[in-house]
Amino acid sequence: MSEVAAAEDAALPAQDEARSFAPRPKKRDVHGWVVLDKPVGMTSTHAVAVVKRAFSAKKAGHAGTLDPLASGLLPIALGEATKTVPFVMDGRKAYQFTVAWGSQTNTDDTEGKVIATSEARPDVAAITALLPRFTGTISQVPPQFSAIKIAGERAYDLAREGEEVVLEARPVEIDALRIVSHSAETTTFEAECGKGTYVRAIARDLGLALGCLGHVAHLRRTRVGPFSVADAASVESLRESQEAATAALLPVKTALALIPEIVVHRDAALRLKRGQSVLLRGRDAPVEAQAVYATSGGVLIATGSIDNGELVPHRVFNL
Repeated sequence: MSEVAAAEDAALPAQDEARSFAPRPKKRDVHGWVVLDKPVGMTSTHAVAVVKRAFSAKKAGHAGTLDPLASGLLPIALGEATKTVPFVMDGRKAYQFTVAWGSQTNTDDTEGKVIATSEARPDVAAITALLPRFTGTISQVPPQFSAIKIAGERAYDLAREGEEVVLEARPVEIDALRIVSHSAETTTFEAECGKGTYVRAIARDLGLALGCLGHVAHLRRTRVGPFSVADAASVESLRESQEAATAALLPVKTALALIPEIVVHRDAALRLKRGQSVLLRGRDAPVEAQAVYATSGGVLIATGSIDNGELVPHRVFNL
């Protein structure tokens, strides 16, 4: 996987190479989210570089990774939005993926080597009957080619070096798994799941349970936390013009859409900005909450929690 990824990064588009010889624009403070519709073949690191370059931004980072062979939503935070990355990474995700039946690979997708084959093929009734076993909280063994660390080393690095990688099963949550289309050789699914779920492992385990083997042939992410396809921008649109890039920039607090908003007055906002707690007053004021965000005059002030009626800031924003 790394060789392919390295080759992809080396093969940057010609226009990027041409730009590398032009004077670089001065970096500037840019705050907000860009939900990139990442194309197949691009690494997450390269995607961040594309967005950072489009805005001449000082600081950027992605919320989770998306394999080079996968397409779809990759939320990228700029500036102060990087403080809200955990809220996006902890959110639910949705995927559409196609399983090719009849062979298992060592990466559980098309990039790896075929390690076993089968002449059997499942019918749609057999697959449908199996789906309840793959929904809810299930025990899943991650693919050996994954970013999970073993004694400080990435599992995929150990696997590429030929070492035997043994990963323990862990609980993951799959909210929904349904069939979109089916043919003799492939089945396309939609899945909604929580943090840490590997779609490649779903494909592998479906193939093993059906006795026909299988691996992911196509994978597209369609939702990440509060972000959907409607929020997405293409690489081409970001490169089109500064105006087009600016139109794709979402407010920092967009990432916090799934937690409660607490509106505070100016004096309370000043206390929160200094890292001081604020006692919430009023009949409807919340007493307890694990995660909230505070605004004043429509401006994001802080994220935090509420303990016994007191808003405790965890992260303060400079917007």
